[in-house]
Amino acid sequence: MSQFEYKQVLVFRSDLKLSKGKIAAQAGHAAVSAAQEAHKRHREWWEAWLFEGQRKVAVKVKDEQELMVLKKQAEDLDLPHALIVDSGLTEIPPGTITCLGIGPAPAEKIDRLTGKLPLL
Repeated sequence: MSQFEYKQVLVFRSDLKLSKGKIAAQAGHAAVSAAQEAHKRHREWWEAWLFEGQRKVAVKVKDEQELMVLKKQAEDLDLPHALIVDSGLTEIPPGTITCLGIGPAPAEKIDRLTGKLPLL
């Protein structure tokens, strides 16, 4: 995968035990919202990622606390990101934080935060 210089990472809480369908829906929210943020703040990253094929990786953390630490780190590194808060219409209560989209951004920047996290 060395041909990819940019990527997006979707980080999920493993403590929620979401169904596959719910994970897919939340992944969509995170991917689109974080990409919109990149488009606004780092257009060159967004364009390069789009051209390369829109690489995405899904990983997991154990809980909300770990997810919020990653969000803060993404902010500190000026990485585009989007925290997804569920509206509570299906499986989980309203206001539940489900996942975090980070990027698109240069892969080496994102890997500083997420490179050691287990795949979803």
